This record gives sequence, structure tokens and C-alpha cells, in this order.
Amino acid sequence: MPSLVGKEIGATGYGMMRLTWNTQLPSEEQSFETLDTALDLGANFWNGGELYGPVDFNSCHLLNKYFTKYPEKADKVILSIKGGNKVGELVWDGSEANIRRSVDECLRILDGKKTIDIFECARQDPKTTVEQTVTILAQYVKEGKIGGIGLSEVDAETVRRAHKVHPIAAVEVELSLFDTHILEDGTAKACAELGIPVVAYSPLGRGILAGAFTNLSEVPKGEFVHLLPRFQGEAMEQNLKLVNAVKELAARKNVAPAQIALAWVLALSEKPGMPTMIPIPGATTKDRVTQNMRGVPVLSDADLAEIDAILKLHEVIGDRY
Repeated sequence: MPSLVGKEIGATGYGMMRLTWNTQLPSEEQSFETLDTALDLGANFWNGGELYGPVDFNSCHLLNKYFTKYPEKADKVILSIKGGNKVGELVWDGSEANIRRSVDECLRILDGKKTIDIFECARQDPKTTVEQTVTILAQYVKEGKIGGIGLSEVDAETVRRAHKVHPIAAVEVELSLFDTHILEDGTAKACAELGIPVVAYSPLGRGILAGAFTNLSEVPKGEFVHLLPRFQGEAMEQNLKLVNAVKELAARKNVAPAQIALAWVLALSEKPGMPTMIPIPGATTKDRVTQNMRGVPVLSDADLAEIDAILKLHEVIGDRY
């Protein structure tokens, strides 16, 4: 398995995302149980952020509580934290003052209970260059305040430009059977050439590949998925054809559709010219983590060929955002 900022990724090669766009926050007891299960099963790459949760209790607060209770587990986890947004808003501010505020605030909340192994701005502010962003964060690396620098939601050119300023530890981008754009626009290729792992967020297609919902009426109001075009109206009807085809394949292999989706992302790592792929499926219960971690099949060449055919036959329509 690859290493990130000097730490080895666990045997499974993937991690978990906590407290993202979820309006139904789990209890502390449930959260700790979920985190314990993830680590016990080998998912030691954890992804959090200043923007995940309310200002007074985002995922950094949860992690402080967890590692205060279990200090011996801190060194077992590779922690990636996203920030760079304005306080309490999904508005990106890449000014030096705000990036420093964001990093310093996350460090303050964690309070030394856990180091930040990777820090990344959740989006690149169009008013600043990636060179400026990476230069600021590189100073934090030099000072030993963060372990490395990540990028989030960037294209191939941005990855190459950033890597010239400072080595990039990871690139976090959306990737799933429901969204393959990085395989087509050169982003995955650039990461492979530079030896940068891809952290694949939403590997379960915002939950639709896991059977979380089949129409928006089943999703609680306020959830982020309500804003996404590919889950609306006619687009949703068309895109369910892909979901149903994945379900059929999963049924024949006697596994859950989510396990097929994760197996496909992991299988990309073995393809020539592809970077290491680290899927980070979200989970708020130990049972969901267990499903995501255990029983994920190794897909045969025939399975992968069938999936390629499904993707060509049922093209996903609708913008991502």
C-alpha cells in the first residue's frame, strides 16, 4: 500500500469520510463506535474538514473528543482536513489571511490531540492562484504544523502547477461509477505521472449506488443531494438505469451494490497509467462501515468488461453541481 506523508495506508487501502453534508448528526456514542470500527477494519485514512458540520461542532471538534478519549490511536490515523472556506459558509476565500485563519483554527480545535497529516483547501478560490495557495501551506509544512499539502476538486493543469511549487501528498476528487470525469479529462493521468494518490470522494455516487434512495422524496430535506442536477427529474430517471444495472451485477455476485462500486474504484489502481485510488465512502454507523470494508470482491476481467459496457450503455446525464 502507498504511503502518505510518511505513514502507511492500511491493508484495505481506503478510508472514510465523516460528518460531510449530513444534516442528521449522529450521537457522540454512535460516532465513536463508527470510528472504532473503521480503524479496527483497517480504514486509517480519515477525511474531515472545517466545513463539515456547524461552526461550533464540525468534524475537528469530534476528532478532538475522540483522540482525547483514545490518545493511543492518534498515530494510527492519517488525517486529511479541508478548509479555506469563509467561517460558516460554503464560500471559498483563498486569501493568505483566510487560509492561515482556517489552518490555525483547525489546529486550535484539534488542540494537539491529533496532527493534521494533510491540509487542503476544499476548492481553489478563482481570485487566487494555486501557486499562491500552495506557497502559503508550504510554510506550514516547513514549520512542522501540518504534514503535507493536498488539493481538492482540481483539474490536471492545476495539479501539475501546484506540484512544481511543493510536492502534493494527495488529490481529492469525485470518482465513482456515477462520475468518471477524472478518467477522461487527464486528472487521473497527471496524478499517475507525478505519483500522487487520488482520494476518491463520493465513491458511492452520493449514496445512490448504495441503495440509499431511488428518488429525492426519500432524501431528507436540506441534504446536499437535493441541489445536484443529476438527481432531478428526467436526469434521475435516466441515471437510475445505471444504478439498476449495477444492482443486477451485485445480485449475481451475491454482494451489495456498494461493494461493487468500491471494488471498481479499487480496481482502477491496477490499470496501467492509473494512480493509486483511495475511496473514502461516508458512513455514520458501524454496520455501514463494515459493509464498506468487508466482502468487497476482487473483480475479474469479465466483471470489469461488463462494468465498462454498463457505463457506455447508461451514460450519466446532468451536471455534478
